[in-house]
Amino acid sequence: MKRVVVCSGGPSKEVVDFKQLPFQLDETIFIGADGGALWLLKEGILPNEAIGDFDSLTPEELKFMKLKVQKVTELLAEKDETDTHIAILTAIDYNPDEVIVTGITGGRLDHYEAALHDICRLQLENPTIIFVIQNNQNIIRFLPAGTHKISFDDHYKYVSFFSFGEYVENMTLQGFLYNVENEYMDVGNAKFTSNELKDQTGTISFTAGICLMIRSSD
Repeated sequence: MKRVVVCSGGPSKEVVDFKQLPFQLDETIFIGADGGALWLLKEGILPNEAIGDFDSLTPEELKFMKLKVQKVTELLAEKDETDTHIAILTAIDYNPDEVIVTGITGGRLDHYEAALHDICRLQLENPTIIFVIQNNQNIIRFLPAGTHKISFDDHYKYVSFFSFGEYVENMTLQGFLYNVENEYMDVGNAKFTSNELKDQTGTISFTAGICLMIRSSD
């Protein structure tokens, strides 16, 4: 599986521990969005690219980053898109199977909300790519209508489902501690919070809507 990791410039504690991810770091493309390039360098990871206006970096940090990263794209501070959005679009250009975005779940809530809506739209526009938001406690995905296989993960063992922007119709869960069949989930419904997989694999299926899935640890 070809993966691209986009590390944004949110609080460093919101950046996933790359050692816990189940893939070889040398087989993965890393893109630093603004200050996220520094977080990668501090983890001993050399980004393939750094993208941003870099307004969060000091002149010394910017100089250090440019000495280390071979491909740096400097953006204007005044622009319609966030640095993270442009970095994710760049990730798609690599034709990956999966895009993991980290470093966006803390700090500015407006940037976090923008990233959520960006990734939801990009997931719908690119159904062959898996888009994931991840930190050390949570994995967030947007599921379009259809059937999706969910594998057991001992670290992220709690699984919650929410409607995102519209209703989810005929939702069926199989292989979970709490299975359901042909349920209707509308916006504001928290009924499907904190479920768990009973088997090594489970499935969620539904016929309409967008489902926000959050997998969490303790």
